[in-house]
Amino acid sequence: MNLYNAVLIGLKDIWSHKFRTLLTMFGIVLGVSSLVAMAAVITGMEKGMKESMIAMGGLDKVRIDDEDVPTWQDHLKNQSPGRRIKDVYALQASAPLITEISPEMRLDWRGTRVTHKGKSASTSEIVGVWPAVLEMNLYEVEHGRFFCDLDEEFANSVCVIGTGVRDQLFGSPDETGENFVPIGEIINIGGQPFTIVGMFKHYESEQERKLKELAKKQAAEAGEKKGGVKRERGWSGAKKWGDAFWRKNNVIYMPLNTAWIKFRAASNEDGTPDPILTDIDIKIADLDLIEQALQQARNVMLISHNGINDFEFDTQENQINDIRTRIRNMRISQGVIAGLSLLVGGIGIMNIMLASINERIREIGTCKAVGASSEAIFTQIIVESIAVAMLGAVVGLGFSFVLVELIEMASPAQNSPIITTTPMLLAVAFSAMVGIVAGLFPAYKAAGLHPIQALRYE
Repeated sequence: MNLYNAVLIGLKDIWSHKFRTLLTMFGIVLGVSSLVAMAAVITGMEKGMKESMIAMGGLDKVRIDDEDVPTWQDHLKNQSPGRRIKDVYALQASAPLITEISPEMRLDWRGTRVTHKGKSASTSEIVGVWPAVLEMNLYEVEHGRFFCDLDEEFANSVCVIGTGVRDQLFGSPDETGENFVPIGEIINIGGQPFTIVGMFKHYESEQERKLKELAKKQAAEAGEKKGGVKRERGWSGAKKWGDAFWRKNNVIYMPLNTAWIKFRAASNEDGTPDPILTDIDIKIADLDLIEQALQQARNVMLISHNGINDFEFDTQENQINDIRTRIRNMRISQGVIAGLSLLVGGIGIMNIMLASINERIREIGTCKAVGASSEAIFTQIIVESIAVAMLGAVVGLGFSFVLVELIEMASPAQNSPIITTTPMLLAVAFSAMVGIVAGLFPAYKAAGLHPIQALRYE
């Protein structure tokens, strides 16, 4: 008996017991569909996490933070200069592996009120910056302009805002029915008037976009008046501190010199302006050279700080590792659940194959009596077992698409699950392995039957 005949006989036997076969492969169907669907959900979540991280500047962004001086430099603690603008100029001149440098002077957002005609805005941050911040944090000015050299030189009272600040002070498009652009409007920041010269484009994650679509759909179904979905003021202004997109939409940028002179003047006890920067962000020319680039920056900073090691570099590596750890744990859980389902399916296949052999003992004896070898019998049973497993895998793949659609219907506001090829191939391969393992014992039992005893079996 060749392999073709073994497959043909196996499929005929499966077809002759359709309902029993369907019940047998149900565990395989569940295992494959759960594996593929869970992998799709995890992939969608991973995409959302990376999307949020990239929104805040990408993997090549590094922040220079303040750090307590080491123990061996404790006697120099009072001489620590902190991050100053001279560090920025030094890095620009002596660190060629750094492509962008963005100094920031952040104002205290708790004590710095932003108001306009009786309305106030809850901001993520109010910062004095250089134009390099656009490239550093991946911002795009959609309306108006960003600061120019004259704004910086003369410390002009101008600012660029995010759409969330616009929504809170002037009304969101969904409330007013129009996309108001507040270029030229004057707002009060910390009691001082500032002219809005630019507004960033609106940033939103896939999850937020789906929430909006869902809200509009529900409003339409409820028969609300045409003209937009009514919601609480500040859809993009809700305090979602961990949301990178909310932070980008609720920012206010002003020239660095303006923040220094108007808000940090007379900050010290002697009445002089406080020159300490809140942040220095840098971008690395090549991620493969990140260690060399950081060493360059460290050497420059040590010289600028007179050898005092009062700073540290905060890379995106921690966030990347956190994402990888969470995704790995979810995939392990997914694998265990799907593996148990496939194991149950394998036990079901083994059980039904043993039952099938008991029904066909006389048939097997007849085949052996007319010349069929034990190897041919063994092959036929293994082929039947694999065929059941593979049919279950195919049905499971089809059902996984249905399961993903059901997940999207149950949680329409979450990141969309993404079905990929790799988990599908893994599911099919594992199903085939389960079919082989499940068929080994029944095949061995069938191949070991003695033809005389099999023919005499009642």
